[in-house]
Amino acid sequence: MTPKHLGQSSALPSSPEEAVLDYVPNPRPGRPYLVRFTAPEFTSLCPVTAQPDFAHLVIDYAPGATIVESKSLKLFLGAFRNHQAFHEDCTVGIGERLFSEMAPVWLRIGGYWYPRGGIPIDVFWQSGEPPAGLWLPGQDVPGYRGRG
Repeated sequence: MTPKHLGQSSALPSSPEEAVLDYVPNPRPGRPYLVRFTAPEFTSLCPVTAQPDFAHLVIDYAPGATIVESKSLKLFLGAFRNHQAFHEDCTVGIGERLFSEMAPVWLRIGGYWYPRGGIPIDVFWQSGEPPAGLWLPGQDVPGYRGRG
């Protein structure tokens, strides 16, 4: 589990599929706690027009044996910059990949997408019911009203 990116110069992967996510041992195994990553400037490309799409992502998870290393997550999310996919595919795909590889106890992702054609699209996915007793704060991203 030696991180490949931490403390090194790492180029942005050319695609999400090429991105390597690093995982390190959970420093507090057996304790129920929540980890949150917020990416307020996430970008991808529309699969039809190739125009940029922008989102505010919020990723919450309760760690299992490992946690995701933040630099590798940043590079993974940055790899979507030239990736063409619908909002639903990006949001759910990110959640499913993290859940599959990291194997947390629980994970949820909220993708708050800015309007295209006048309609904002918000996409939510979670791996199942949250663990009992886990403190779950709201994601605190308001519905679209000129977010910011």
